[in-house]
Amino acid sequence: MKIEINAQSAFVYLGKADAQAQISSNKPSIIFIHGAQQDHSCWALQSRWFAHHGYNTFAPDLPGHGLSEGSPLQTVEELANWTHQLLDLFNISQAYIVGHSMGSLVALDVACAFPDRIKKIALIGTSLPMPVSDVLLDAAQNNEAKAISMVNNFSHSTRAQIGRNTVPGMWMLGVNQRLMERQIKGVFYIDLCACNNYSVDQERLSALCVPTLIIAGAQDRMTSAKAALKLAEQIKGVRLEIIPGVGHALMAEAPDVVLDLLREFLN
Repeated sequence: MKIEINAQSAFVYLGKADAQAQISSNKPSIIFIHGAQQDHSCWALQSRWFAHHGYNTFAPDLPGHGLSEGSPLQTVEELANWTHQLLDLFNISQAYIVGHSMGSLVALDVACAFPDRIKKIALIGTSLPMPVSDVLLDAAQNNEAKAISMVNNFSHSTRAQIGRNTVPGMWMLGVNQRLMERQIKGVFYIDLCACNNYSVDQERLSALCVPTLIIAGAQDRMTSAKAALKLAEQIKGVRLEIIPGVGHALMAEAPDVVLDLLREFLN
């Protein structure tokens, strides 16, 4: 569905056809936040499952991404404030937030800034800090096709390079490449800079009281399982799950495992 935030049109996928999605204050609400150079479609399985099992489900295209208009926001903090505005727009008093990669930083910042509005957060393919190499930043700014190729390669495990999708005939690298290629020029560099520049001081992180799940891929070459473990050690009561043989594109490589972990944690 189309909504308006800050006088700009934004698209939010509800997990089913708009006419069938009945948003109700009596149902729990879950928001899925995508990563850099992505859009709502990366949550196809997860968003649809929750929408068909009693949840108000929202998978927005962040500003300047996918079907959302406007310029991409420059910082994780701005994206977190935008997400908070989404809660207000739909009159959601509390929500679960699930974020992948850059989206995980957004989920984390929302939980730190507005803990009373968040029930639980799930951080998928995450690290803090989330440094981006100078080579990748340069490619994203000056040779976007090269940057897409680099990230697409590094986002998938060894086995994903030769197929192994749960949908017969589906090529994970090809699907992700087309998804990244359809974003408007300039988004990638802004997103990567937002990831690279984001930080949270230890005091604020230690004070986080929102129940947190971290899901990492054992073969993740973008945000390593080691980095996820380091972040987990800084959050009280966190639950860390590392999926063997999976890279950074966890929702594509292990869709059912990710869904099962989310179902168990959020319920």
